[in-house]
Amino acid sequence: QVQLVESGGGLVQPGGSLRLSCSASGSIVSISSMGWYRQAPGKQREMVAVFRSAGSTNYADSVRGRFTLSRDNSENTVHLQMNSLKPEDTAVYYCRWVVRGTVYWGQGTQVTVSS
Repeated sequence: QVQLVESGGGLVQPGGSLRLSCSASGSIVSISSMGWYRQAPGKQREMVAVFRSAGSTNYADSVRGRFTLSRDNSENTVHLQMNSLKPEDTAVYYCRWVVRGTVYWGQGTQVTVSS
């Protein structure tokens, strides 16, 4: 079992920044991917940024150049630095890890971009 705990959401004005963190605990071996998804009201959940085990990092077109995914292997933590935030970035952000073929989700953290 793997447990994911997210932090860092909140309310920010357009153009502002937020940093999300996701800490994993439990049996963390054979990680296939780790990253962030989001779901806005009335929309499907979508990939935001993901590390793949092959070494690549994928970003959604809508966030490329504004968001940066990073990780701290010693802390089993991934971070999502979000800059130049837009109202359309408003959503619940979910951490997602795939460990030994099993998908784990965090509880979600709300990000609201509004003036």
